[in-house]
Amino acid sequence: MQTNKIILGIDPGTSLLGYGLIQIKEKKISLIKMGVIHLSKLQSHEKKLKKIFSRILNLVDEYKPNEVAIEAPFYGKNVQSMLKLGRAQGVAMAASLYRDVPIFEYAPKKIKMSITGNGNASKEQVAGMLKSILNIKEMPKNLDASDGLAAALCHYYQNKTINSSSNYSNWKSFIKNNPNKIK
Repeated sequence: MQTNKIILGIDPGTSLLGYGLIQIKEKKISLIKMGVIHLSKLQSHEKKLKKIFSRILNLVDEYKPNEVAIEAPFYGKNVQSMLKLGRAQGVAMAASLYRDVPIFEYAPKKIKMSITGNGNASKEQVAGMLKSILNIKEMPKNLDASDGLAAALCHYYQNKTINSSSNYSNWKSFIKNNPNKIK
């Protein structure tokens, strides 16, 4: 795995789309930016999709992420809502792919599990863990932003685990090789 990289995380939505950008330098993770794209004032679904595409493309052009992690839509009973959410996710993916940035998709439970250790954690629990892990002074009031950030951090954790060639024979060797995980 590349040691210096930027990951853009996206929590797709049709009223609010959350995003977060993290940078990994050596093994240190730092927050670049997180926020939301407000879509609720736009009347048509087509205008929302166009805004998602242009704003994600702007984020990709400005921050030059190496990879994009996106939360997969969860299964709901309302087919129309699922269809609209799937379109929002697809347009966000298309904007990233338009600039040849690889996409990685994670289920909501996978993201929550990687951040909190609990796949059923609340948005508030996820935000609290992100605040602690990344030493964020104040979280935004809108938790869609922290959900986007959680997708980015989940991707880092998943790839670090999958691609890690480190073997630890004891806790001492783990701590020596992971000083950033000790508080």
